[in-house]
Amino acid sequence: MHTEEEKKHLLEALDSLQRELVVISPEFYILAANEYTKQSYQGNLIGEICYEKYYNRKHPCPACPVNKGTDGGQAGKWQENLEDLNFKDGVICYPVFSGDKCDYLLRLDFELSGAGRLEKKLQRSNAFLHNLLLSSVDAVIAADKDGNILIFNDAAYEILDYTTEEALNSLDIRDLYLEGGARDVMKRLRSQEYGGSGKLKAYQVELVSKHGERIPVSLNASIIYEDSAEVATIGFFHDLRETQKMEQELEDTRMQLVQADKMAALGKLAAGVAHQINNPLGGIGLFAQLLLEEHDLSEEAKKDVQRILEDTQRCSDTVKELLEFAKQSAYKSTPQDINKALDRTLFLLEKQALFQNVEVEKDLESDLPFVPCDLQQMSHVFMNLVLNAIQALQGEGKLKVRSSTCGQEKVKIEFKDSGPGIPEYVLPNIFLPFYTTKDAGEGTGLGLSVAYRIVENHGGKISAYNLEEGGACFVVELPYDGNAQGGD
Repeated sequence: MHTEEEKKHLLEALDSLQRELVVISPEFYILAANEYTKQSYQGNLIGEICYEKYYNRKHPCPACPVNKGTDGGQAGKWQENLEDLNFKDGVICYPVFSGDKCDYLLRLDFELSGAGRLEKKLQRSNAFLHNLLLSSVDAVIAADKDGNILIFNDAAYEILDYTTEEALNSLDIRDLYLEGGARDVMKRLRSQEYGGSGKLKAYQVELVSKHGERIPVSLNASIIYEDSAEVATIGFFHDLRETQKMEQELEDTRMQLVQADKMAALGKLAAGVAHQINNPLGGIGLFAQLLLEEHDLSEEAKKDVQRILEDTQRCSDTVKELLEFAKQSAYKSTPQDINKALDRTLFLLEKQALFQNVEVEKDLESDLPFVPCDLQQMSHVFMNLVLNAIQALQGEGKLKVRSSTCGQEKVKIEFKDSGPGIPEYVLPNIFLPFYTTKDAGEGTGLGLSVAYRIVENHGGKISAYNLEEGGACFVVELPYDGNAQGGD
């Protein structure tokens, strides 16, 4: 046993040693360190896990000297290989035993020769480069010529859901592409047309995640050569899902602006045309009525004049729709009970012949917040959407009207019918003015565009889509003020 004086001198000698010296438990925790080591790491060392502190790894290092040090009670000496990118220094580990049990290990880095120091420098550069690849925000995947994956960073895991262990141990690079995708990438890499032989720039391709999801990515890739022979490939994969989502939102916004501009221009035109038509229509209706009242006409003549009056009324109704479409004045907006407006609309329409074989289901959320709106105008929207659904049902089927709150202070009203749905080519145009799929004389194509304008003027949104089970759904979303009180 050492005397206290000897222990003191040994500790002083260890602290004066200009090499890193640490004591590590078999569980990889750093238990103690000499002064040189503490200063190198600014004292933040004791209690840390060695592979995390030294090499920024999540798991013990391959060929770990700590493991070697516990093997048979012999000192484990390991000097890093240039092909291994995870270690910085050559080290020696000496185990300390109590009987057959290893209590802890002494880890000491050793002086490298001139060639060794150069090798160490190269290794540190390689380790730095490797860490850059692993920490890249884009997915980085490298594979040998047989398809075995060599590098699979955290970003690759986030995109594809494969763990690094799964990718390195059991995954083939071809498994990440759609059928034939990897072959197409290699064909382009070997071509001169896509960035030069051995390079591929900004190539859009789809990868397949662990769970089968198709992920659009932009790929920049290179072939790695050794003595002019292909030995591996490396690719940087940039996830395009968020970019494509933003592009779609921008395109949707652009189309809405274009549509709004068209509607404004057509509104002005419609106003002028409607006023020019309205006056002669009034004259036609007036004189036709005078014919009936002041002249003794035959029954056939009376029928003909009655047809004139009916067609005049139809024209007048069309003019009213044109004027409504063109209306630019501000609405009288007061907080209103949307459920009550829906009830009134359905009450007025349910007695019509069109509703005889139609089942109407109401699912109106109780305590629905009051919505600031012009009740007359909003009732016009609801009536238009209900009639539109009933006409699609052609006299038989089911209509469900539902109200609810959604998102940030919005009320949503849905009109779902069990009809044939809306043809896909019609959906993008359904709110355009004068667009109709009805036969000539059956519709003006203004009903939905007027509804669109009214909802838009209330700061809301109207949309339509087809239901998976069949039929169509029109959705109106209106903002409300949480502090608003009801009004008439």
